[in-house]
Amino acid sequence: MLPHFKDTRFWLSGQTNFIFQTHPDFHAAYSGPNSLSPHYEKATSRVMTLYTGVRLNNSTEILVDIEEAGGAALSTGLGLAGNTDLDIVRNPSLSKAPYLGRGMIHKVFALSKDKIENARNFLSLFDELPRRRLEVRFGKFSMPDFLDQNSVGSDTHFQFSNWTVDNNGTWDYAADTRGYTVGFTLEYEDRNWGFRFAEGLMPKVANGIDLVWKPWQAHAENWEYELRHGLLPKKAGVVRALAYVNHANMGSYREAIAQFKQGLVTVPEITNHPWHITAKYGLGINVEQNLTRSVTAFARWGWDDGKTESFAYTEVDSTFAEGVVSYGTKWHRKQDRAGVVFVSNGIKKDHQIYLADGGSGFLLGDGKLNYGREKIVEAFYTAHVWRGIYIAPGAQHINNPGYNRDRGPVIVPSLRAHVEF
Repeated sequence: MLPHFKDTRFWLSGQTNFIFQTHPDFHAAYSGPNSLSPHYEKATSRVMTLYTGVRLNNSTEILVDIEEAGGAALSTGLGLAGNTDLDIVRNPSLSKAPYLGRGMIHKVFALSKDKIENARNFLSLFDELPRRRLEVRFGKFSMPDFLDQNSVGSDTHFQFSNWTVDNNGTWDYAADTRGYTVGFTLEYEDRNWGFRFAEGLMPKVANGIDLVWKPWQAHAENWEYELRHGLLPKKAGVVRALAYVNHANMGSYREAIAQFKQGLVTVPEITNHPWHITAKYGLGINVEQNLTRSVTAFARWGWDDGKTESFAYTEVDSTFAEGVVSYGTKWHRKQDRAGVVFVSNGIKKDHQIYLADGGSGFLLGDGKLNYGREKIVEAFYTAHVWRGIYIAPGAQHINNPGYNRDRGPVIVPSLRAHVEF
């Protein structure tokens, strides 16, 4: 909506993202405390962010973002592992007051004299960067700001909105309820490859707003290797390999099931344990491949050990997604884009038994479970209206919502409005 000046050390921009979603009645043999409602629903989420920053010198900058997130979610965000709206507030009781989204110091150490042009944005204000460099960030941020990025599958503002499309569903990345953590990142960048490491604080409880300020107890390590080389000859592409380990106060599905079988509890309860630190680890692959100048295909694969409770992101232990996005250049609408994706999510056996016995996670719990992989198809079209205004109709079709063959399928149409300045 407003011009951005290139010859200044300051940054000021903002965005507002509204996503309206609904679904009609769908078949459900039964429902539990954490089910997606089988009756007609509608909900609108909103995220408003003010991005600010100042470049102190040619290698150091401070970035601060203020955010407000609110509105509503279908069934208050429950009942789906691949939730249809990444912008929702997962805890509706949280205050709607503005809060600090990001606040970090960013330092760049040059390891070569040659420079490359940098597209200034809210995460980096530099006009150019050393081709070979080490970047260090410290403060409050979101892990997906820097890891598991995908140029056509990581942005709810212009692309897909499903949780397990925009991020790897098995990556239970360190975050509070709003998606942020406190920690640091190290990033080494060379001509055709890069390596990143991120350390972050974990929440006290699953999906909790409060972090554990004892990093020697609860913490998360994340690694990513990026190779900027296409899988097809003479066409650009990127391959990223991700690994993570979380240490937090996480319960064990097997122990919760054993308590239930022994008659110690009436239903399995994953949180029925004293404070203790357990580990969870996982792997992921993230690929994007240019097919033509305006068409890019992408895919994600993810796996985690599935022994401890899903804690910070969503309830997925295995995932595979593949999709394609096209820009509107061929039909003379160069700022438009359209895409379609298929994603399949699953959980491990202990997790299945826990839900089938009547247990609930922080997202799922139908009271019973006739297990089947959750399969989702999402399509969208983002139309540029004028300057920083965009409108995007879309739809998602979900088989076996919450991994339950006794429920669904469900269709979720949506309409997104995005304004930025």
